Amino acid sequence: MQCVGYIRVSTSKQGRSGLGLDAQQEAITRFSVVNGLVVTKFYRDVQSGVEDDRSGLNAAIAQAQREKCPLVVAKLDRLGRDVHFISGLMRHRVQFVVAELGLDVDSFTLHLWAALAEKERRMIADRTRQALLAKRDRGEPLGSPNIHEVAKAGVARLKAQADEHAFRTMPIIAEIRRAGVTTLSGIAAALNARGVRSARGGQWHPSTVRDCIHRSGKYSEGDGCHSC
Repeated sequence: MQCVGYIRVSTSKQGRSGLGLDAQQEAITRFSVVNGLVVTKFYRDVQSGVEDDRSGLNAAIAQAQREKCPLVVAKLDRLGRDVHFISGLMRHRVQFVVAELGLDVDSFTLHLWAALAEKERRMIADRTRQALLAKRDRGEPLGSPNIHEVAKAGVARLKAQADEHAFRTMPIIAEIRRAGVTTLSGIAAALNARGVRSARGGQWHPSTVRDCIHRSGKYSEGDGCHSC
């Protein structure tokens, strides 16, 4: 079965470097191979997901509808971080598949993940705004960041991203476990087969599955995942 791939990053710097684009394309390709799909073409945008009018996405949707095949993205937030926009695609019967979630995800789950993506976007914007206001109130110049503050903020950001990744991945791990896969090694293999990337963008291993579950507070010792 044929499909159309869509990848997106938000900044021109990421677009020029390929950061994120290559990883998304690799995830879609791997997912397609595992699930018997053939990607006929990839479309891309270097544009904010808040903007609905994206030339790459519009072209991808047009081809998918013309060929009556699904549009495949690595993660739902690559389509957008707005519940209304995602719901509009579903309402207009735009057939799309999220590699991270698998082929059989239902509309309720898609709405839930869209709401999470929108909430994440608002939280990022709020944290950025609050940090700038606090810095201004302390009388610090906004254009000359202190190197120690930057490093501290970077560590905090990485931790927040890892926690968010764990939160978003746990429903997938729970679904895999419900299918009868209960060992860390088995869950890692299932995540890799689905094209889900680890928190650092690489392959899953028993240790990374354990760390992910540990972040969610649902880990028990052993190679099993008995309380996911």
